Amino acid sequence: MSCVICQLGTTEPGLVTVTLERDGAILVVKDVPASVCTNCGERYFDAATTDRLLAAADRAFKQGAELEVTRLQTA
Repeated sequence: MSCVICQLGTTEPGLVTVTLERDGAILVVKDVPASVCTNCGERYFDAATTDRLLAAADRAFKQGAELEVTRLQTA
């Protein structure tokens, strides 16, 4: 896929780290599968990965986490 941000690179599969913040609480999720632009580094997530990220964030923030570092659990 061509990158919609820089319009110069193509994307390749990879694992990235995502940082999410809500109301001052921070969640860092490692080993998130993504398509990554070879030129600018923009990351693209499929719908299933996005759902898993948001579910992990909801769990962490509902448990009162102020700072949590985790790995994305496999489906």
